[in-house]
Amino acid sequence: MTGAKEKVEDEVAYEKKWYIIHTYSGYEKKVAADLEKRIESLDLTDRVFRILVPEEEVLEEKRGKMVKVPRKLFPSYVMIEMLSVREENELGLGYRVDSDAWYVIRNTNGVTGFVGVGSDPIPLSDKEAADLLSKIGIDIDGEEKPPRLDINFKVGEVVAVKGGSFDGQQGEISEIDHEHGKIKVMLEVLGRLTPVEVEHTEIEKIDY
Repeated sequence: MTGAKEKVEDEVAYEKKWYIIHTYSGYEKKVAADLEKRIESLDLTDRVFRILVPEEEVLEEKRGKMVKVPRKLFPSYVMIEMLSVREENELGLGYRVDSDAWYVIRNTNGVTGFVGVGSDPIPLSDKEAADLLSKIGIDIDGEEKPPRLDINFKVGEVVAVKGGSFDGQQGEISEIDHEHGKIKVMLEVLGRLTPVEVEHTEIEKIDY
C-alpha cells in the first residue's frame, strides 16, 4: 500500500518595501490621489499601503507670523509602499511586486514608470526609505514629525545679534538646529569665543 505524499510548499517571505514612480511634471498630487482611489476600488489595499508625494513642510515668516508652507523635494516623483516577495535570483537577494498592483500603478494616467531596471521596479533600501521619509516629516512607522523650520542662514556665516545682552555683537554661526529654530553663534564672552545659543529670529545678516 502506497501512502499519500504531502505537498510541502516553500514558505513565501513577504515584506513591505518603498518604491518610486516617475510622473509627468506637475502631476504628482493628481497621480497620488488617482492611485489611492483605484487601489481602494480594486481592493488592492492589502498589497499597496501608503502613497506619498515627497514634500516637506517648512515654517516661513509671513507678515510677522510663522506659517507652514509645503515644498516639493523631488518634482515628478511619488513614493509607494507595497507588499513585496523576497526572493533569491542570479544577482542575489531581490524583491518582486504583485503583478496586479504593478499593472494598476503603471497604467494610471500621469505615470511614466517605476524607478528600476527596465520594467522591473527596484525598492529603496530601508535606510534610503527612512532618510527620505525623515525629510518629509514622517518616520518609518508613519508618525508625523514637527515641520522643519526654514532658516535662511548657514554654518560659517557671520551675523549680528539683535536684542538681549549680546545686542550688536557679531559672530560666526557654528551650528543650526532646524527642528527647534536654535542657532549657536561664536561670541566673545569674558575675553574668549564661546558658542552662544540664540533664536533664529534674534540674529540678522550683515550688509557689507
